[in-house]
Amino acid sequence: MTHFITKASFAALIALASIPFATPNASASEWGRPPVHVQHRPMHACSPVQAVQKARWSGLRSARVTNVTPRRVVVSGRDHRGWDQMVFANVRGCPVIRR
Repeated sequence: MTHFITKASFAALIALASIPFATPNASASEWGRPPVHVQHRPMHACSPVQAVQKARWSGLRSARVTNVTPRRVVVSGRDHRGWDQMVFANVRGCPVIRR
């Protein structure tokens, strides 16, 4: 009976010792990197709110976004001559493409 208990405890010890080796290792590139969330918005795009603010600052009244594509953001509104549009590049900082 003691021979059976010795073999069973030895088998349990080997099973418990092998558990840490079965877990996957984290690669070195994952250390120090913040977790990526679903709501994470890249900072390299022009937000429609920022485009409208820049259009209003440039003198466009009643400014609103009329079209958004991966390359540009179009804002329409009125200036001193009548209806007008401003086109911004859809990159960081919203540079003006066309007035």
